[in-house]
Amino acid sequence: MNHAAETNPQRPAPRSVPVLEIADPWSLPAALPVTDEELRNWPPAPPTPPRHPFLLRCLFAVGSALEWLFGFVSLFIALAVLAALPMLQLLSLGYLLEAGGRVARSGKLRDGFIGVRLAARLGGVVAASWLLLLPARFVADMARAAEIIDPGGRAAGAWRIVLVVLIVFTFVHVAAACARGGRLRYFVWPFNLIWLIRRFLRGGYYAEARDAVWDTVMALRLPYYLWLGFRGFVGAFAWLALPITLLALGRLHAPFAPLIGFVGALLLAWVLMYLPFLQMRLAATNRLRAVFDLRAARAAYGRAPWAFAFAFFITLLFALPLYLLKIQMVPRDAAWMVSLFFIAFIYPARLLTGWALGRAGRRSTPRHWFFRWTGRLPFLPAALFYVLIVFFTQYTSWNGAWSLYEQHAFLVPVPFFGM
Repeated sequence: MNHAAETNPQRPAPRSVPVLEIADPWSLPAALPVTDEELRNWPPAPPTPPRHPFLLRCLFAVGSALEWLFGFVSLFIALAVLAALPMLQLLSLGYLLEAGGRVARSGKLRDGFIGVRLAARLGGVVAASWLLLLPARFVADMARAAEIIDPGGRAAGAWRIVLVVLIVFTFVHVAAACARGGRLRYFVWPFNLIWLIRRFLRGGYYAEARDAVWDTVMALRLPYYLWLGFRGFVGAFAWLALPITLLALGRLHAPFAPLIGFVGALLLAWVLMYLPFLQMRLAATNRLRAVFDLRAARAAYGRAPWAFAFAFFITLLFALPLYLLKIQMVPRDAAWMVSLFFIAFIYPARLLTGWALGRAGRRSTPRHWFFRWTGRLPFLPAALFYVLIVFFTQYTSWNGAWSLYEQHAFLVPVPFFGM
């Protein structure tokens, strides 16, 4: 055949067929493709999975939105509770700084809502457990009342037995629901014997449960938020300590005390114009020295002047109403309820500050001189008015002059150190 092809020049050369690479020789089709088009399209694309009906997709979307809202409310309450606890306030501060820092890095406000889905899962566990404990609380009250009416009587003993049985059953119920995944539907009836038998027969349940719990705890990132909050507190206090001290010395009965207080007020106004953005740069870069980089803050302002002005104005505006909550000492048990207002005002301010830095990060050149100069107009009047209000709060706050150091807009969100 080769000899015939060589001796007959009119005969066309055989067409080269592309080599078909097959990973698995046992998965050959019944008939090999013979055309180039079939070779290029081999192997065929997997079939498209069927789409869910429109109504079912709407239900999924509504359920996802409700889960997100529930997670945000749970996260909001958790931040308020942490903000009311000494030392754990740094966790709340660290979360707020991280939320603003993520917005600064991405420029998108939605990136500032961190861990909402995880908060929904944990909040559901807490809420369901609280509801399941209501019968035990009722029985405990009945047992206490029976003990008061008839100390050592049979009724009190019977109520105590019922209380112990109910506590054990509630503990098993909550543990079984958490073992199945902790979703709300599992708290309705977690005792699925068929699932439990199949799961134990498959093996490895303890290792999976242990790893799941560990992953959930690590996903909270508590050490990171605590460390970030501590550095944010140290950086802000380093800027505020001197001007606030001079401002507090202005109330002393001394010849030069008013002048010292006036100098402290001017210095505090100057610090306030930089501090929100310097502290947010610390969160965005995760470096403590960024809180002292005035040159970088001024350069960022030049690239987004009006965004900086708007964020600065909102930060000071949202901080002023919270001074009304410091007039009267708040009981320790109710501190977390007051913390809801502090978080509600400070959280948006942190996000807007990060948004302003994010807008500056997306530009490489400064804006026109007109925007840079007009953007400075709100800074000084807003800062001076804020300093004026802060000065008079030392006469209305429960802690007196010490309240000047409780700058909730930049330090811990809820400045209740004296509780």
